[in-house]
Amino acid sequence: MTVVPVAIIQAQPVYYDLPATMEKAIDLIHEAAQKGAKLITFGETWFPGYPVWLDVCSDMSLWDNPATKEVFGQLYENSLTVDGDEIAQLRQVAAQLGIVLILSINEKVSKGSGYGTLYNTLLTVDSTGEIVNHHRKLMPTYTERIVWGLGDGAGLGAVDTSVGRVGGLICWEHWMPLARQTMHESAEQIHVAVWPTVKDSLQIASRHYAFEGRTYVLAAGSILPASAIPEPLKVSDSLNATPDTLMQRGGSAIIAPDGEYILEPVYDEETILTAELDLKRIPQETMALDVTGHYARPDVFTLHVNRTRY
Repeated sequence: MTVVPVAIIQAQPVYYDLPATMEKAIDLIHEAAQKGAKLITFGETWFPGYPVWLDVCSDMSLWDNPATKEVFGQLYENSLTVDGDEIAQLRQVAAQLGIVLILSINEKVSKGSGYGTLYNTLLTVDSTGEIVNHHRKLMPTYTERIVWGLGDGAGLGAVDTSVGRVGGLICWEHWMPLARQTMHESAEQIHVAVWPTVKDSLQIASRHYAFEGRTYVLAAGSILPASAIPEPLKVSDSLNATPDTLMQRGGSAIIAPDGEYILEPVYDEETILTAELDLKRIPQETMALDVTGHYARPDVFTLHVNRTRY
Protein backbone atom coordinates (compact mmCIF):
# COMPACT_ATOMS: atom_id res chain seq x y z
CA MET A 1 0.00 0.00 0.00
CA THR A 2 1.69 3.22 -1.15
CA VAL A 3 -1.13 5.61 -0.15
CA VAL A 4 -2.29 5.06 3.43
CA PRO A 5 -5.52 6.62 4.79
CA VAL A 6 -5.00 7.38 8.49
CA ALA A 7 -7.04 8.78 11.37
CA ILE A 8 -6.38 10.30 14.78
CA ILE A 9 -9.26 9.95 17.20
CA GLN A 10 -9.13 13.07 19.39
CA ALA A 11 -11.72 12.42 22.06
CA GLN A 12 -12.48 12.24 25.75
CA PRO A 13 -12.34 8.78 27.35
CA VAL A 14 -14.95 7.87 29.92
CA TYR A 15 -12.40 8.60 32.59
CA TYR A 16 -11.40 5.60 34.71
CA ASP A 17 -14.43 3.64 33.54
CA LEU A 18 -13.00 0.94 31.31
CA PRO A 19 -16.25 -0.68 30.11
CA ALA A 20 -17.69 2.69 29.05
CA THR A 21 -14.35 3.76 27.52
CA MET A 22 -14.27 0.53 25.51
CA GLU A 23 -17.80 1.09 24.23
CA LYS A 24 -16.96 4.63 23.13
CA ALA A 25 -13.65 3.54 21.57
CA ILE A 26 -15.25 0.84 19.44
CA ASP A 27 -17.90 3.29 18.19
CA LEU A 28 -15.19 5.81 17.28
CA ILE A 29 -13.03 3.17 15.58
CA HIS A 30 -15.97 2.17 13.40
CA GLU A 31 -16.63 5.83 12.60
CA ALA A 32 -12.99 6.38 11.59
CA ALA A 33 -13.00 3.20 9.50
CA GLN A 34 -16.14 4.39 7.73
CA LYS A 35 -14.17 7.50 6.74
CA GLY A 36 -11.74 5.17 5.01
CA ALA A 37 -8.94 5.02 7.60
CA LYS A 38 -6.64 1.99 7.49
CA LEU A 39 -4.52 3.10 10.46
CA ILE A 40 -6.18 4.56 13.55
CA THR A 41 -4.69 5.92 16.77
CA PHE A 42 -5.72 7.55 20.05
CA GLY A 43 -3.86 9.95 22.38
CA GLU A 44 -1.62 9.00 25.30
CA THR A 45 -3.03 6.33 27.68
CA TRP A 46 -6.53 6.96 26.35
CA PHE A 47 -7.52 3.63 27.87
CA PRO A 48 -8.85 4.57 30.45
CA GLY A 49 -7.38 8.10 30.63
CA TYR A 50 -4.13 9.98 31.22
CA PRO A 51 -3.46 10.79 34.94
CA VAL A 52 -3.69 14.53 34.32
CA TRP A 53 -4.41 15.03 38.03
CA LEU A 54 -0.67 14.64 38.64
CA ASP A 55 -0.22 18.02 36.93
CA VAL A 56 -3.29 19.94 38.05
CA CYS A 57 -3.45 18.87 41.71
CA SER A 58 -0.03 19.71 43.13
CA ASP A 59 -0.68 18.13 46.55
CA MET A 60 -1.40 14.74 44.97
CA SER A 61 2.31 13.88 45.09
CA LEU A 62 2.45 14.19 48.88
CA TRP A 63 3.43 11.03 50.70
CA ASP A 64 0.60 8.73 51.85
CA ASN A 65 -2.14 10.97 50.46
CA PRO A 66 -5.47 9.11 50.90
CA ALA A 67 -7.06 10.78 47.86
CA THR A 68 -4.11 9.89 45.63
CA LYS A 69 -4.18 6.28 46.78
CA GLU A 70 -7.91 6.04 46.16
CA VAL A 71 -7.63 7.44 42.62
CA PHE A 72 -4.61 5.27 41.83
CA GLY A 73 -6.74 2.32 42.91
CA GLN A 74 -9.42 3.40 40.43
CA LEU A 75 -6.80 3.69 37.69
CA TYR A 76 -5.40 0.26 38.49
CA GLU A 77 -8.79 -1.43 38.51
CA ASN A 78 -9.68 0.11 35.13
CA SER A 79 -6.35 -0.53 33.42
CA LEU A 80 -5.83 -3.23 30.80
CA THR A 81 -3.81 -6.42 30.65
CA VAL A 82 -2.31 -7.23 27.26
CA ASP A 83 -3.79 -10.73 27.35
CA GLY A 84 -7.13 -9.55 28.76
CA ASP A 85 -10.65 -9.48 27.33
CA GLU A 86 -10.56 -5.81 26.31
CA ILE A 87 -7.45 -6.10 24.16
CA ALA A 88 -8.85 -9.32 22.66
CA GLN A 89 -12.01 -7.41 21.73
CA LEU A 90 -10.02 -4.58 20.11
CA ARG A 91 -7.90 -7.11 18.21
CA GLN A 92 -11.09 -8.65 16.89
CA VAL A 93 -12.33 -5.22 15.77
CA ALA A 94 -9.05 -4.58 13.93
CA ALA A 95 -9.33 -7.91 12.11
CA GLN A 96 -13.01 -7.43 11.26
CA LEU A 97 -12.42 -3.94 9.83
CA GLY A 98 -9.04 -4.74 8.27
CA ILE A 99 -7.29 -1.86 10.03
CA VAL A 100 -4.10 -1.22 11.98
CA LEU A 101 -4.83 0.01 15.52
CA ILE A 102 -2.35 1.90 17.70
CA LEU A 103 -3.58 1.53 21.27
CA SER A 104 -2.15 3.77 23.98
CA ILE A 105 -3.04 2.13 27.28
CA ASN A 106 -2.44 2.02 30.99
CA GLU A 107 -1.08 -1.53 31.09
CA LYS A 108 -1.62 -3.57 34.25
CA VAL A 109 0.61 -6.48 35.24
CA SER A 110 -1.80 -8.72 37.10
CA LYS A 111 0.37 -11.79 37.69
CA GLY A 112 3.96 -13.01 37.80
CA SER A 113 7.05 -10.83 37.82
CA GLY A 114 6.17 -7.17 38.18
CA TYR A 115 2.75 -7.90 39.67
CA GLY A 116 0.95 -4.69 40.60
CA THR A 117 2.93 -2.44 38.25
CA LEU A 118 1.32 -0.11 35.72
CA TYR A 119 3.08 0.83 32.50
CA ASN A 120 2.47 3.56 29.93
CA THR A 121 2.18 1.28 26.92
CA LEU A 122 1.76 1.52 23.16
CA LEU A 123 0.41 -1.55 21.35
CA THR A 124 0.43 -2.00 17.59
CA VAL A 125 -2.32 -4.30 16.35
CA ASP A 126 -2.10 -5.33 12.68
CA SER A 127 -5.12 -5.78 10.42
CA THR A 128 -4.96 -9.53 11.11
CA GLY A 129 -5.69 -8.82 14.78
CA GLU A 130 -2.16 -9.82 15.80
CA ILE A 131 -0.23 -7.68 18.30
CA VAL A 132 2.94 -6.95 16.34
CA ASN A 133 4.57 -4.58 18.82
CA HIS A 134 4.40 -3.93 22.57
CA HIS A 135 6.30 -0.82 23.70
CA ARG A 136 6.48 0.45 27.27
CA LYS A 137 7.50 4.05 27.91
CA LEU A 138 11.19 3.97 28.79
CA MET A 139 11.12 6.68 31.44
CA PRO A 140 7.95 8.11 33.00
CA THR A 141 8.28 11.87 33.13
CA TYR A 142 8.58 13.69 36.47
CA THR A 143 5.47 12.97 38.62
CA GLU A 144 4.41 10.18 36.24
CA ARG A 145 6.86 7.97 38.14
CA ILE A 146 4.29 7.91 40.96
CA VAL A 147 1.98 5.78 38.80
CA TRP A 148 4.08 4.04 36.10
CA GLY A 149 7.06 1.72 36.10
CA LEU A 150 10.11 2.03 33.84
CA GLY A 151 9.82 0.38 30.46
CA ASP A 152 12.47 -1.37 28.37
CA GLY A 153 13.85 -1.60 24.85
CA ALA A 154 11.94 -4.70 23.78
CA GLY A 155 9.39 -2.78 21.69
CA LEU A 156 11.60 0.09 20.58
CA GLY A 157 11.30 0.09 16.80
CA ALA A 158 8.99 0.11 13.80
CA VAL A 159 7.33 -3.11 12.64
CA ASP A 160 5.82 -4.40 9.42
CA THR A 161 2.05 -3.97 9.13
CA SER A 162 -0.46 -4.12 6.31
CA VAL A 163 0.03 -0.36 5.77
CA GLY A 164 3.83 -0.26 5.95
CA ARG A 165 6.49 0.13 8.63
CA VAL A 166 4.79 1.65 11.69
CA GLY A 167 6.40 2.79 14.93
CA GLY A 168 5.64 5.03 17.87
CA LEU A 169 7.01 6.84 20.89
CA ILE A 170 5.28 8.15 23.96
CA CYS A 171 5.39 11.80 24.98
CA TRP A 172 8.83 12.91 26.23
CA GLU A 173 10.55 9.92 24.63
CA HIS A 174 10.68 12.26 21.64
CA TRP A 175 13.35 14.22 23.52
CA MET A 176 15.53 11.14 24.04
CA PRO A 177 18.08 11.38 21.16
CA LEU A 178 19.10 7.73 21.26
CA ALA A 179 15.49 6.54 21.34
CA ARG A 180 14.81 8.65 18.26
CA GLN A 181 17.84 7.30 16.44
CA THR A 182 16.87 3.74 17.32
CA MET A 183 13.45 4.34 15.79
CA HIS A 184 14.95 5.94 12.69
CA GLU A 185 17.21 2.91 12.17
CA SER A 186 14.14 0.65 12.15
CA ALA A 187 13.11 1.96 8.71
CA GLU A 188 9.99 3.69 10.00
CA GLN A 189 7.49 5.06 7.48
CA ILE A 190 4.61 6.15 9.74
CA HIS A 191 5.31 7.31 13.28
CA VAL A 192 2.66 7.70 15.97
CA ALA A 193 3.53 10.31 18.61
CA VAL A 194 1.11 10.14 21.54
CA TRP A 195 0.75 13.04 23.97
CA PRO A 196 -1.78 14.22 26.60
CA THR A 197 -2.12 17.60 24.82
CA VAL A 198 0.06 18.45 21.83
CA LYS A 199 0.95 21.96 23.02
CA ASP A 200 3.43 24.24 21.24
CA SER A 201 6.65 22.66 22.46
CA LEU A 202 5.28 19.20 21.64
CA GLN A 203 4.34 20.37 18.15
CA ILE A 204 8.00 21.33 17.75
CA ALA A 205 9.12 17.89 18.94
CA SER A 206 6.68 16.15 16.58
CA ARG A 207 7.67 18.24 13.57
CA HIS A 208 11.36 17.83 14.34
CA TYR A 209 10.89 14.06 14.56
CA ALA A 210 9.29 14.02 11.11
CA PHE A 211 12.05 16.19 9.62
CA GLU A 212 14.87 14.25 11.26
CA GLY A 213 13.51 10.78 10.54
CA ARG A 214 11.99 11.56 7.15
CA THR A 215 8.78 9.90 8.25
CA TYR A 216 5.13 10.83 8.52
CA VAL A 217 4.05 11.70 12.07
CA LEU A 218 0.62 11.41 13.61
CA ALA A 219 0.75 13.63 16.71
CA ALA A 220 -2.20 12.47 18.81
CA GLY A 221 -3.69 14.30 21.79
CA SER A 222 -6.87 13.91 23.82
CA ILE A 223 -9.68 15.98 25.32
CA LEU A 224 -10.44 16.02 29.04
CA PRO A 225 -12.45 18.57 31.07
CA ALA A 226 -11.85 19.17 34.77
CA SER A 227 -15.29 17.68 35.45
CA ALA A 228 -13.84 14.26 34.57
CA ILE A 229 -11.30 14.35 37.40
CA PRO A 230 -12.26 11.70 40.00
CA GLU A 231 -14.31 12.90 42.94
CA PRO A 232 -11.64 12.39 45.66
CA LEU A 233 -9.42 14.94 43.90
CA LYS A 234 -12.06 17.59 43.26
CA VAL A 235 -11.87 18.66 46.89
CA SER A 236 -8.17 19.43 46.51
CA ASP A 237 -7.33 23.06 47.25
CA SER A 238 -4.68 22.86 44.54
CA LEU A 239 -7.21 22.17 41.77
CA ASN A 240 -7.68 25.64 40.33
CA ALA A 241 -10.19 25.00 37.57
CA THR A 242 -13.87 25.22 36.76
CA PRO A 243 -15.63 22.02 35.65
CA ASP A 244 -15.59 23.14 32.01
CA THR A 245 -11.86 23.94 31.98
CA LEU A 246 -10.08 21.62 29.58
CA MET A 247 -7.22 19.83 31.30
CA GLN A 248 -6.31 18.22 27.96
CA ARG A 249 -6.91 20.29 24.84
CA GLY A 250 -6.14 17.93 21.97
CA GLY A 251 -3.80 19.64 19.50
CA SER A 252 -3.65 16.59 17.23
CA ALA A 253 -1.92 17.11 13.89
CA ILE A 254 -0.57 15.16 10.91
CA ILE A 255 2.92 16.00 9.68
CA ALA A 256 4.77 15.25 6.43
CA PRO A 257 8.33 13.86 6.20
CA ASP A 258 9.71 17.36 5.59
CA GLY A 259 8.30 18.58 8.92
CA GLU A 260 5.46 20.59 7.39
CA TYR A 261 1.84 20.14 8.41
CA ILE A 262 -0.55 18.09 6.34
CA LEU A 263 -3.25 18.87 8.89
CA GLU A 264 -2.56 21.69 11.34
CA PRO A 265 -3.29 21.25 15.07
CA VAL A 266 -6.92 21.11 16.17
CA TYR A 267 -7.61 22.21 19.75
CA ASP A 268 -10.51 22.18 22.19
CA GLU A 269 -12.87 19.79 20.42
CA GLU A 270 -13.56 16.12 19.95
CA THR A 271 -12.91 15.19 16.34
CA ILE A 272 -11.46 12.60 14.00
CA LEU A 273 -8.58 13.87 11.87
CA THR A 274 -8.03 12.03 8.60
CA ALA A 275 -5.47 12.25 5.82
CA GLU A 276 -3.90 10.16 3.07
CA LEU A 277 -0.15 9.55 3.35
CA ASP A 278 1.81 8.89 0.15
CA LEU A 279 4.70 6.65 1.21
CA LYS A 280 6.50 7.33 -2.08
CA ARG A 281 7.27 10.77 -0.74
CA ILE A 282 9.60 9.40 1.95
CA PRO A 283 12.53 8.43 -0.33
CA GLN A 284 12.16 11.75 -2.10
CA GLU A 285 12.78 13.58 1.18
CA THR A 286 15.77 11.37 2.12
CA MET A 287 17.70 12.82 -0.81
CA ALA A 288 18.70 15.79 1.35
CA LEU A 289 18.84 14.11 4.77
CA ASP A 290 19.06 10.46 5.75
CA VAL A 291 20.24 10.01 9.34
CA THR A 292 20.54 6.24 8.95
CA GLY A 293 22.12 6.24 5.47
CA HIS A 294 24.18 8.74 3.49
CA TYR A 295 24.07 11.34 6.30
CA ALA A 296 25.12 8.85 8.98
CA ARG A 297 28.67 8.04 10.14
CA PRO A 298 28.64 4.46 11.49
CA ASP A 299 32.43 4.54 11.40
CA VAL A 300 32.27 7.27 14.07
CA PHE A 301 29.11 6.44 16.03
CA THR A 302 27.91 3.10 17.40
CA LEU A 303 24.47 2.58 18.94
CA HIS A 304 23.68 -0.47 21.08
CA VAL A 305 20.13 -1.22 22.22
CA ASN A 306 19.26 -3.69 24.99
CA ARG A 307 16.05 -5.34 23.78
CA THR A 308 15.48 -7.50 26.85
CA ARG A 309 11.90 -7.50 28.13
CA TYR A 310 12.13 -6.96 31.87
